[in-house]
Amino acid sequence: MLIIGLTGSIGMGKSETAAMFRRLGVPVFDADAVVHELYDTGGAAVAPVAAQFPDAVRDDRIDRQKLATLVLNDTEAIAVLEDIVHPLVRRREIRFLENARTAGKDIVVLDIPLLFESGGEGRVDKIVVVSAPQPVQRARVLARPGMTEAKYDAIVGKQMPDREKRERADYVVDTSVSLDDAFAQVSRIVAQLRGQTQL
Repeated sequence: MLIIGLTGSIGMGKSETAAMFRRLGVPVFDADAVVHELYDTGGAAVAPVAAQFPDAVRDDRIDRQKLATLVLNDTEAIAVLEDIVHPLVRRREIRFLENARTAGKDIVVLDIPLLFESGGEGRVDKIVVVSAPQPVQRARVLARPGMTEAKYDAIVGKQMPDREKRERADYVVDTSVSLDDAFAQVSRIVAQLRGQTQL
């Protein structure tokens, strides 16, 4: 089973690209969606995160926006949070891979926003980076509710530069033209990888 790592900086169109892999019958593990579940009521991360960041708790769940303001410019706090959340996400990822192997899947995607930053490239066979020109990225992110220039700059400043991600990728999906164009790129990647898995 071939494991693809899907990554890209904020605003590059990674979620849309992940959906395209799903349309082509490739199972996708969405690390960000898992974090949402872990932070929701009854989630495994609620109690340990609340113990470290009590101000982030709202109605028995973790308020992600509030948590972000508490840790955004504090590398020590980010490290504490990652020590709690990353092992929980990794456990779910392992279960996803086991289930996919049992189901006889030929290719799967691990959608991991900080794949390079977290040292996750060693867990995948191929890396797909989703990219767009910087002005497109900036416009997309600043259009999000609650986003500010300062917050955007802080987030981007903590991520590996897009140019470096593209250099380290096996494939790059350019999302700046259209959804149809991006889907054609993803289709070509899957066709090529499926050819490799049948060798």
